[in-house]
Amino acid sequence: MSSEELQELHHHAEHGRHHPEMAPISLTMAILAVVVATVSLLGHRAHTEEIILENKSIDQWAYYQAKNVRRHMDEMFLDISKAGVFASNDSLTKLQAKYTVEAKKWGDDQTVAEAEAHRLESEAASASSRADRYDLGEVFLEIALVITSVTLLTENRYFWYAGIALGAIGSGIAAGMLSHWMK
Repeated sequence: MSSEELQELHHHAEHGRHHPEMAPISLTMAILAVVVATVSLLGHRAHTEEIILENKSIDQWAYYQAKNVRRHMDEMFLDISKAGVFASNDSLTKLQAKYTVEAKKWGDDQTVAEAEAHRLESEAASASSRADRYDLGEVFLEIALVITSVTLLTENRYFWYAGIALGAIGSGIAAGMLSHWMK
């Protein structure tokens, strides 16, 4: 919440002091301001988590690719050694056995790395969805705050009721209660 918004809230609170019938509206605005700040903070944290998870996923795919390169190198050695004139040499047979085991190990490691990369991608997508939900909830809450403040200027309580309704919608979206309707 910016300093201008805090100044405006302070101004409305002063206005409410001189007009006690507007006190519930000022209280509603204060509550909306706290909820906006909370949802905004949760949105920022969800976006940060999304970025961290995306970076981890990228790192995991690089690890997967490194395992892939190692496996291909071992398989290439095996192919070359089988085609060469040294195919009957005992030391070459031992090397072939060693690289056969290594190629299998790299392949197995690669499978694990791929599964982990997919898991991290899924977590990043979940964090992204959560961040989007918080952002949408924040928009509704900000609009609710503005519409509620119009009540102080017009003294028309319909704006207050509309602000409360929009605040409830924004809070519901941020809490995830309305996310299935948004799909």
